[in-house]
Amino acid sequence: MRTVRTAPVFRSFDEGRARAFYVDWLGFAWENEHRFHPGAPLYAFLRLDAFYLHLSEHHGDATPGSTALVYVEGLRDFHAALPRNPNMRPGLEPQPWGLEMTVIDPFGNRLRFLDQGGDAG
Repeated sequence: MRTVRTAPVFRSFDEGRARAFYVDWLGFAWENEHRFHPGAPLYAFLRLDAFYLHLSEHHGDATPGSTALVYVEGLRDFHAALPRNPNMRPGLEPQPWGLEMTVIDPFGNRLRFLDQGGDAG
């Protein structure tokens, strides 16, 4: 066996808020979506560079308040390029294991970006 990709599933409750947070603010690509029929809960496929994330409005698919750790390079530049957001102003946190930035989506899920590069710590 060889693992080729992972994609955490986060619970979502509102497509508009999800798009505003993940696409408009963080710069994810909204690659695809699925509904079993019009009006059915959304299942969306997102990507940020090599990080894949699925968002599900389906009850039981995921638990709100989950965390995904995303290993990155260039976190300082990514942080500096984020548009101003009155609801989220993440800082850069030096840790013994690297430089971290945590963002919390509108549904209580956390993305913890970790840069373990040269000037990260």
